[in-house]
Formats: sequence, structure tokens, C-alpha cells
Amino acid sequence: MRDEATVLHADLDAFYASVEQRDAPALRGRPVIVGGGVVLAASYEAKARGVRTAMGGRQALQLCPDAVVVPPRMDAYSQASRDVFAVFRDTTPLVEGLSIDEAFLEVGGLRRIVGTPEQVAVRLRERVRAEVGLAISVGVARTKFLAKVASAVSKPDGLLVVEPDREEEFLLPLPVERLWGVGAVTAEKLHRHGVHTVGQLAELEAATAERMLGKATGAHVHALARLRDPRPVDTTRRRRSIGSQRALGSRPRSAGELDLILTQIIDRLGSRLRDGDRVCRTVVLRLRFGDFAKATRSRTVGVPTDRTSILLTVARLLLTAALPEITERGITLLGISLSQLDRAENIPPELPIDWDEGQGLDTVLDAVRDRFGSSSVGRATQLGRDPGWSTPVLPEHE
Repeated sequence: MRDEATVLHADLDAFYASVEQRDAPALRGRPVIVGGGVVLAASYEAKARGVRTAMGGRQALQLCPDAVVVPPRMDAYSQASRDVFAVFRDTTPLVEGLSIDEAFLEVGGLRRIVGTPEQVAVRLRERVRAEVGLAISVGVARTKFLAKVASAVSKPDGLLVVEPDREEEFLLPLPVERLWGVGAVTAEKLHRHGVHTVGQLAELEAATAERMLGKATGAHVHALARLRDPRPVDTTRRRRSIGSQRALGSRPRSAGELDLILTQIIDRLGSRLRDGDRVCRTVVLRLRFGDFAKATRSRTVGVPTDRTSILLTVARLLLTAALPEITERGITLLGISLSQLDRAENIPPELPIDWDEGQGLDTVLDAVRDRFGSSSVGRATQLGRDPGWSTPVLPEHE
């Protein structure tokens, strides 16, 4: 554990919407919604009226009828992200990207060159504003977890330093939902036991938290509540999983529509795997039902793979098993995550292949796309269909 607050968590504010307001001055100070049928992002002016990401467009406009709705421009967001990360890496070589709009920076070694971590953070925010035209919130703390919480508390467009002697004063009064890894389900379990604040969780014994939440989750969140987070800023961290999802709005979807969307997602993820020379073992289907409850279904294959045919077969099995529940409850989001990633070089040679017609077609598609680009060839079933939005992602480390 560090002795001083030297970790920065830098997080761009309302990223997509802020890029739109930056590039269109007429949108500044106005409620902005990025997306159409589904909200992909909302400016702080729209959030103040109750608009949230993944909300249906109709509901969002009922809450904020004067909002300006703009289509997403993924290329603009990717470029803005590259520009911001260039500032990060010019500040310190120790940068760990979490997503396209947030990262950890270790700045403890810059004191003699630049100044204190707080001074580094002030300069970083000034540069991102001046050079990229975006507001960024920064938390400074002794650990990655506390720095991330501090940046969230400081939003929008803020800076918060949590010195070691103020850590308990800062963290313990916060709601347990602020803990990294505590989502709605975990929070509800804690609430049922009368645990609402981080301080209440910290007062428990670790074994009690593990009985409430399960061994792994309980141990993790209890350690954070007691300010234990020894993880360093990791500049070589490779992504443990990749994923993509589509928000579907509230209208009913047929099995054929869902299969088409699933195929589009798998095609994208398969290309991303091969572009990064990665393979995966586990396919996870992510669902959000009409009542906004979430669920996951997963299956692990015996041998790591990057083949679209295998990924699609597994994903279809998971979706087919979930269709009765989808029919009963409706669906508002469909996503896929590929986890247990490994390097492609670790695939055993001469894998057996079941050369049926569908797998042969997918193998040909993979080969053509890998050589000539993902847009060079497509499936006939997807002609004229909405391809959805492919969210920009951080590049993999080489």
C-alpha cells in the first residue's frame, strides 16, 4: 500500500454528449440526448431532468421534451479519446486505461519534476480542457479504488484529493453502492441486513460479509470498505473480456430479430478477437428484461476459440434457452461478452472442425474480413438492416 495519495483517476464528464456540445456550440448549456430509439448518452442538463443511459427515447423526451436529440458519431468519440489519452501519456508513462473515457495514472514519481499529485491533477485538467475541449473530473488518492470514488464524487468537472489521514472520514459515510463491485443486486442483499453505508459494512467481520454475499464478492467489498486495495497502476493489463450490446427500446422483438442482432454482435466480437490475436473460452449472454431486471447466461467451450461459427452456435444456444422468459417479460437490451481470453498462439494445433454448411460459410467470412476488412463482405440476412452502434473501445496492448 502506498504512503501518500499518488494515484489519479481521470474520468471525462458525460463523454459522448460533451463531444457533441464541444463540436456544436449551439448545444452548450442545453439538454442533449445522443441516440434515437434508445438513449446512448445524456448531457448533465438532460440528466438533471431524469434522463438516463439506456432509457427509451420516448420516455426520455417525455421527461425532457426540449432535449436536442443527435445521432451518435462514434468516429468523433474515438478521436476525442485518442486525444485525451495522448495528454495522459504525456503527463506520465504509468497510465492504465479502463475505458475510452477513463484511466488511472500513477504520478508519485513526478514530484521533483512537476510538483505534487494535486498540482499534476490541476495541470492535467487544464490541458484536457485547452487541448481537447472537454471537461474531466479527477480523483486523487492512495489507492485506485479511492481515487475512482473521489472522481465520481467530484463530478461534474471537479477535482477531489483524499489524503491518507482523511480516508475514513471520506469513505465511511458513503452509501455501499459507491463500492467498486456493488451493483443493484449486491446492494439489495446488504440493505436487507441493515447495511446501507460503507462504514456499516466495515464494522462487520469479513466472514459475516462473505456469508451475506458469497465468499468472493463478500471478501472483495469488505476489503474495500476497510480501505485495503494494494493493486498498482498496471500499464500492461490486457483486457480480461470484450463485449458489445444493443439497447432495444421497449417494443416486442421476434426470435428472428433477436437472432439477427445476436449475429451482428458476434460478427463484431469475432473480428475484435482476431484483430487482437486473442481467443476466448466463455460466452456470456446479457439480458435486460422489460421490467429492467438483468440476467446473464454463460457457457464455456472446451478449447479456446476465435471462430465465429463456434461463438455464434454457443450464443444461439444461450438465447434459445432464454426465449421463453424473454417472451413473457419482454426485452430491452441484448449483449454478449467473451471472457477467459488468451493469446491466439495458445490454441492447440489441428483442432477438429465439424464442416457443416453453416460453419464453412462462417469460416470463409472470417477469412475474407480478416484480409480485406470487416465491411468487405456481409451476410445476406443483414442487407438493409440496422447494424446498430459499435461502441469505441481502448486498443489492446501489444
